[in-house]
Amino acid sequence: MAIDPICGMTVDEASGLRAERDGQAFFFCSSHCRQRFLSTSTSVNLQETPQGKALYTCPMHPEVEQDHPGDCPECGMALEPKTVTAGSNGEDNAELRDMTTRFWIGAVLTLPVFLVAMAHLVPALGRQPWVDSHVARWMQFVLTTPVVWWAGWPFFQRGWRSVVTRRLNMFTLIAIGVGAAFVFSAAAMLMPGLFPHTMQHDGKVPIYFEAAAVIVVLVLLGQVLELRARRRTGSAIRALLNLAPPKARRVTQEGDQEVPLDQVEVGDRLRVVPGDKVPVDGVVVEGHSSVEESMITGEPFPVEKTVGDQVTGGTVNGSGSFVMRAQRVGGDTLLGQIVAMVAEAQRSRAPIQGLADKVAGVFVPAVLAVSLLTFVAWMWLGPEPRLAHALVNAVAVLIIACPCALGLATPMSIMVGIGRGAQEGVLVKNAETLERLEKVTTLVVDKTGTLTEGKPKLIDVLPTGGFDAHELLRLAGSLEQNSEHPLAAAIVQGAKQQGVALEAVKDFRSVTAGGVLGTVADRAVLIGKPDFLRTQKVTGLEPLETSARKLQEDGKTAVFVAIDGQPAGTLTVADPIKSTTAEAIRDLHALGLKLVMLTGDNRRTAAAVARQLGLDAVEAEIEPAGKVAYIKRLNAEGKQVAMAGDGINDAPALSEAEVGIAMGTGTDVAMQSAGITLVKGDLRGIAKAVRLSRATLWNIRQNLFFAFLYNALGIPVAAGVLYPFFGLLLSPIIAGAAMSLSSVSVISNALRLRSARL
Repeated sequence: MAIDPICGMTVDEASGLRAERDGQAFFFCSSHCRQRFLSTSTSVNLQETPQGKALYTCPMHPEVEQDHPGDCPECGMALEPKTVTAGSNGEDNAELRDMTTRFWIGAVLTLPVFLVAMAHLVPALGRQPWVDSHVARWMQFVLTTPVVWWAGWPFFQRGWRSVVTRRLNMFTLIAIGVGAAFVFSAAAMLMPGLFPHTMQHDGKVPIYFEAAAVIVVLVLLGQVLELRARRRTGSAIRALLNLAPPKARRVTQEGDQEVPLDQVEVGDRLRVVPGDKVPVDGVVVEGHSSVEESMITGEPFPVEKTVGDQVTGGTVNGSGSFVMRAQRVGGDTLLGQIVAMVAEAQRSRAPIQGLADKVAGVFVPAVLAVSLLTFVAWMWLGPEPRLAHALVNAVAVLIIACPCALGLATPMSIMVGIGRGAQEGVLVKNAETLERLEKVTTLVVDKTGTLTEGKPKLIDVLPTGGFDAHELLRLAGSLEQNSEHPLAAAIVQGAKQQGVALEAVKDFRSVTAGGVLGTVADRAVLIGKPDFLRTQKVTGLEPLETSARKLQEDGKTAVFVAIDGQPAGTLTVADPIKSTTAEAIRDLHALGLKLVMLTGDNRRTAAAVARQLGLDAVEAEIEPAGKVAYIKRLNAEGKQVAMAGDGINDAPALSEAEVGIAMGTGTDVAMQSAGITLVKGDLRGIAKAVRLSRATLWNIRQNLFFAFLYNALGIPVAAGVLYPFFGLLLSPIIAGAAMSLSSVSVISNALRLRSARL
């Protein structure tokens, strides 16, 4: 026996359809599955298990996993693929096809049963002798039997399994309710003598075949609608997967060879032609082009790529052509990591789900008890025919109380919400992070790389009397070529941009926490802090220090330069604030968050940035350990703290905060320590994440409220509490329709998050 790789069904190798790929044989249950396998030979699956088999899991119980389709042992629901594949439409699966077939055949057989059973309510038909004739009753029995025992058979299977495993669930109630209605009706028709005369009318006992058949059809309809809606929750991952091209052009000695993406290996040389998508992550080794990287940066402007530049899988090549060397493939690519993070987060459980789990744990036994009490009460106190009334109302209680809506309330919202965030470049690690973010009151941010671009730039060259700006920049830039300090890189880059020719350096020396010195064009050059220059016997720095204080108050960093033992001037370097930062801070303030900046930069520069952006507080000249201590202090004060950063030094603080937020432009360490990653490195993503968390948690509360309210009102009505006052009883048919619609309404409400404005 083999497993159909498309639908997961067991197939006899002797009789099943066959196809080969890469020397391996695959078997299929139908030509449809075989054709789909052949047509999707290039589909992208970045989340296969090591053996290449898909994993199946339950949307309500993500801890349940197996390598083949089936039913959840906890709740009885159909398991769904844990992995969403590119190109899948979300509807082509064996469970949905099976339920759809059962629904349509069941509906066709049920329609005449329902019409005959309800004919007595139509004045013109109610007096016709055939309405309650033996022929009509036998017709209902014959047509209802396949509806209940074939179309509804999966419900009985799941219901029986729930009893055997002592994990009672919604299918326990459906199986008991439908089975009781059918068995009672069959006994009433075949053996009416077993029933008391008070229940007989002209020797006939009332039958309820239409209730059993219609309930099965309605539950099947609910399953079909639910399965369709559940598949739509994977649209975000499918959209991400479809960013990757299905094939790549491998450069070989024989020429270019088109291969499926899953056959690309690290080290392969790949050609990317104009208009193509970059297949995997790698580095350009030949040619040049412009690549549109909005997938990562959010900016539509293309970025020039030449030899040595990194390119990312899923980005779009422009008009040029280049050859790249593959460095990360499959699930190791940035796109693969994003998909893996989103998929894992969608299956995680939020703490708020614990409430629903506790209720569901006692719900089914409680409903069975209420149904039994309903039966006893109607047998004891109800009007004649008591047995019929007792059965109908007990069945109505069982059917309307199915807890499916309660169980789906949280996971559906989580899946859709996290997928919606991924579309906006907000990657949430798990559902708990999303719930925590909703409660955050204080946002702590790092300065460099978070509020600012993280790339210092040379702003001004300010020589003292007797020195020329061009000469000052030439000598300073030449000396800084040998330094690895970020400020040195900014000075060198600034000199090159101004067309300054840099010269060789002799006797270069770097002093930690001080500066650098050396000889350029036979002139002694010193660059660094005032105290460092003084140790090198440089005097007369006071005027430069006075002007530097003003520069620092404007958010700039002053670098002092001395030439041949004399003060020569200052170079000012600044880390520009990101163009989107001011807007992001306004958004975050509007959301009611207090913003605090923690930075290792000097106090004057930090204060200038905080003042310019309107931050609520700032802590400067703080070490990584100090950031952790500061967050601990905020936590002790009862504040719910989120921390945003991008560097290795931010990782401890990100872990300490209630919610750590990593800028996607930062280090892998920061991203691994964070609960949320902003792919685009844009601070506005934090505002989006906060809105997402609030929208998702509000959606969950709506679902739980309506699920609780539905059961709180539905069960008493089904039990007949309105009958003594208004003479109203709830038909099991109406109960079945209400039960199915409750599940569909919960999923539909969750799907509204797909259009939430962030």
